[in-house]
Amino acid sequence: MTPADRTDISLFLPDDAATEALARWFAPRLVAGDCVLLDGPIGAGKSHFARALIRARLARPEEDVPSPTFTLVQVYPADSVEIWHADLYRLGHPDEAWELGLEQAFQSAITLIEWPERLGAMAPKDAIRLSLSIEGDGRRAIISTPERPDMTADLRQMTQAANRRTLSDQFLDRAGWGAAGRVFLAGDASDRSYQRVTLSGKTAVLMDAPPGKGDDPAQFLVIARHLTGLGLSAPGCLAEDLQHGFLLLEDLGDGLFSRLIADDPAQEVPLYQAATDVLLHLQSQPAPPDLPNLSAADWAEAAAFALDWYRFAITGDRVPTDDFQAILADLLHCYADGPRVLILRDYHAQNLLWLPARQGLARVGLLDFQLAQMGQPGYDLVSLLQDARRDVLPDTEEQMIRRFAAGAGHEGAAFRRAYSVLGAQRALRILGIFARLCLVGGKPGYLPLLPRVWQQLQANLRQPGMEGLQSLCSALLPPPDPAALATMEAKCGLFR
Repeated sequence: MTPADRTDISLFLPDDAATEALARWFAPRLVAGDCVLLDGPIGAGKSHFARALIRARLARPEEDVPSPTFTLVQVYPADSVEIWHADLYRLGHPDEAWELGLEQAFQSAITLIEWPERLGAMAPKDAIRLSLSIEGDGRRAIISTPERPDMTADLRQMTQAANRRTLSDQFLDRAGWGAAGRVFLAGDASDRSYQRVTLSGKTAVLMDAPPGKGDDPAQFLVIARHLTGLGLSAPGCLAEDLQHGFLLLEDLGDGLFSRLIADDPAQEVPLYQAATDVLLHLQSQPAPPDLPNLSAADWAEAAAFALDWYRFAITGDRVPTDDFQAILADLLHCYADGPRVLILRDYHAQNLLWLPARQGLARVGLLDFQLAQMGQPGYDLVSLLQDARRDVLPDTEEQMIRRFAAGAGHEGAAFRRAYSVLGAQRALRILGIFARLCLVGGKPGYLPLLPRVWQQLQANLRQPGMEGLQSLCSALLPPPDPAALATMEAKCGLFR
């Protein structure tokens, strides 16, 4: 086996509990024939890891999992396989390992080997190697595994999460919030996540946006400062670590529009009126400089995700997208490609908060705007009213379209054409994104949203002027019926 065949990952373990957590992660994933070679000096935690793994795997966890320092080997019956825990420190020559029966154990059991260098050439070439060393008050683990589809991706995800936790601990400590309690607040389709931190009766929100994943916290701050400069309510920044992708933000509370409307449906119209008025104010002001400004062809290419991923997830094949992109680009150019304004892109009920203690437009709290760019005036209104996550009453949608068009001075019929084209583009793109999140991201939770997005697409395609795109979509895109959703779910995570 060459080095290219292996995955090497570094993980800091701040305390014994983290070492035990790593052992518990490995325990259910090991099968007969797996060997874990435990490297490291005395006191590095090899036996601690092995004991935690054995306890996690045993049907009845044993209080006493003795070190095999003197017995050399301890054998444990665990579910359908034996676990062999060997300490080879006292061996003088690799030949002595044969006498312990390890050759057969390597084939039929799970083996945990401390001081594996005593094995010499007998060490299995496809073993998992865990090297432990003291680092500060904790220990560093270097994990080297053969490439295994059932383990490698999960191992990367687990270690990335653990390393992010260590970095975030250090960030909060520098910000004076090191002793704060944490509660998961929200995650989304990206790799970004949020936690509410509480200290001495005060709360804040920790944004964790791993670098290189497409969400730039520096851009979040640029847009946040622009919004607050317009008298709108974006979270203030209490501390930042842009190198590692952390922000400590003002906590705007729990009054999400989606939650308030679910509790009291009568709130839908007044809340959506306030959100529509925020868009009118935002678009009446100059945008920050140097924001992305995509062409109609770029927007059409983004919508081709519907063919590249949604169709592929159901049918298993891919088709050329040239005609699809050409038709949509022409519609966008003709009906929705006028003067550009600042758009926040994910402007919907789960990213809007009601702040009743504030005044005027500032009562609408704004979240998730770091991907803001230049775009068409109707785009954020479509995002608000054709929400992938909740049904907006048809009468509410109609009222807000009229309110926005009148407030912005748009001619009614022309704006409705633009609204339908933008709605179709956005629905197509979301179909593709949600399918890709399942197949590549291993996130099946977005699949139940697809029927709603499909219905929104169909409503847009039924509008005048959309006949060509409607015909092409009907020919190329199967509906997300139960059979199609089951087919997609069966492929979840297989394309990582």
